[in-house]
Amino acid sequence: MENQMDATKINNRYDQAALILRVGLGLVFIIGGMSKLSLLLGSATHDGMVANYMGTAGYINTIFQQFLFPSGTDGFFTPSGFLTALSAFEFFSGIALIAGFLVRPLALFYAFLMWTFVVSLPVLTVPGVEVTVKTYTSPALFVQVRDVALSGMFFTLFNLGSGLFSVDKRYFSLRKTINWDVLGLLLRFSLAMVFIVAGFFGGFAKIATFGTWQPLLAVIGLLLIFGSDKVVRGAGVAVIAVMLWYMAQKLNMDKSIIGNLNGIKREFALAACGGALLMLGGGTLFTLQDLISRSKSYIAEFRGSNNATA
Repeated sequence: MENQMDATKINNRYDQAALILRVGLGLVFIIGGMSKLSLLLGSATHDGMVANYMGTAGYINTIFQQFLFPSGTDGFFTPSGFLTALSAFEFFSGIALIAGFLVRPLALFYAFLMWTFVVSLPVLTVPGVEVTVKTYTSPALFVQVRDVALSGMFFTLFNLGSGLFSVDKRYFSLRKTINWDVLGLLLRFSLAMVFIVAGFFGGFAKIATFGTWQPLLAVIGLLLIFGSDKVVRGAGVAVIAVMLWYMAQKLNMDKSIIGNLNGIKREFALAACGGALLMLGGGTLFTLQDLISRSKSYIAEFRGSNNATA
């Protein structure tokens, strides 16, 4: 009976963490979809929005433009139609995530989609080449590292399921076996990469530093990777604090509410990730203590095999 109560308590915490991740991720897409749709559906802002995405400093490089919009294509599948459809899907899928509807299919879809934003970014990093147009001059992985973190969060959510207060949980009671050591590793590494890139490479173009002292960001990232369970929980608090600090700095009374929210949309998800780690810890895999223990075990095994063959 006691073991059953413990299992129920743990599962409730997993469901709570899934809710936190769901809401954080859902806000990203509701805000992003609403912001883009408001520009794409406005006659005065439509052309500028399309040009912003398709230009040299946009988000779709030549290869992807030729793949998505081959010569001669007409009708709905144009840059304008594509961006409008994608933005509408973002908006409605964000609502679905917060409501807890079709969470696992959406999580799996977005977990892979996030990586397309990395490989489709127009980047020029060739040494000695003079950049004559406005474009990205930092590695795409660094510029889009927050989207990589979102991918890790989506893979985690896919395994956790829809969690509390979800439509899916109400109508579908699916059994799940959670290995938090594995999921905690994925979640803390995903978040850590954001802070390590910001901490060590924040001085380069288009790399977010969250308005925070870079050495502090680097330390938080390293603690997320190598810290014990308690240390990772503490780092989760630090992540939330950094995100709230950054959000406060980004507020601009000259912008609309949507404009303000669009500038901090990913930070809602990153704060949610910090909250999940605060609640559940980061697991035991590949922490500093685990690496030391593994190293000692490997050395002892190596010495034992040498003694056996001597």
